[in-house]
Amino acid sequence: MKMEFMSFFEQQLDSFHQYLLVEKGLARNTLEAYMADVQRFCHYLSQQGNPSSYILSRDAVIGYLAARRQQGVSSRTMARELVAIKAFYAFMCERSGWAENPAINIQTPRQWHRLPHTLTHAEVERLLQAPDTHTPLGKRDAALLELLYATGLRVSELIHLTLSDVHTSGGYVKVKGKGGKERLVPVGEIAAVQLDDYLLQGRPKFVKHRQVSYVFVNRAAQGLTRQGLWKIVKRYVRAAGITTEVSPHTLRHSFATHLLEGGVDLRSLQHMLGHTDISTTQIYTHVVQQRLQQVYHQHHPRP
Repeated sequence: MKMEFMSFFEQQLDSFHQYLLVEKGLARNTLEAYMADVQRFCHYLSQQGNPSSYILSRDAVIGYLAARRQQGVSSRTMARELVAIKAFYAFMCERSGWAENPAINIQTPRQWHRLPHTLTHAEVERLLQAPDTHTPLGKRDAALLELLYATGLRVSELIHLTLSDVHTSGGYVKVKGKGGKERLVPVGEIAAVQLDDYLLQGRPKFVKHRQVSYVFVNRAAQGLTRQGLWKIVKRYVRAAGITTEVSPHTLRHSFATHLLEGGVDLRSLQHMLGHTDISTTQIYTHVVQQRLQQVYHQHHPRP
């Protein structure tokens, strides 16, 4: 079914050529560029092995542009390619009666952010095992790293977390995100155990008799700063032998990517991350797709 649909899709290229030449009146060089761009896109789709529904989806276009970025293609070139792809889909909508153009609302690649860097599962495991949990600081840092990876919290959300926001017995934390919007984020059992250990055995050593509401504090019983959190993460990144550039936000990216790889639905992930627009969450689908393509080319006998 997919191959038959792909064949039909590619057969429309001749008609599209005539459409651009006769109805749109494109100059020869522009016409040739459009056709080359669309042919390249169709070739990409034919290599994906996805069902026909994927070909007609927004993800197909974004996946193609993400692949082109990985090939080192400039944003200017991809912007031109996107114009051609949109024109082709518009043509197909007109001629084939499709309900909507899946490419119509995609921003030009010049407006895209780089695909986020994530850690592998093995790197995350080494990072989380790095703190010495026999010391108060180690208990704090272990809880901090576990919570970052377990919840995908932003740096600002984690450092402003208060004792009343933590509900380990219920398996969640209450988070105040951007715009003051509150959300409940699940916390896994391992992170909950580490957090309880810190709250009972580590934090009191710093706070002593002082009244402090923040969950994560420094030796002076003050809430951690963004810079302080960054330094803590960097210290354990080095201790774990991770050589790539890692920030606290990398754990948020890793949290999202690993959940998608595990099968979580995009709407649930959007809620956990606190994204207002699901298009922001969709960037992680492209990271997952990129990883799948890498695995395929590494392990398939005839990539």
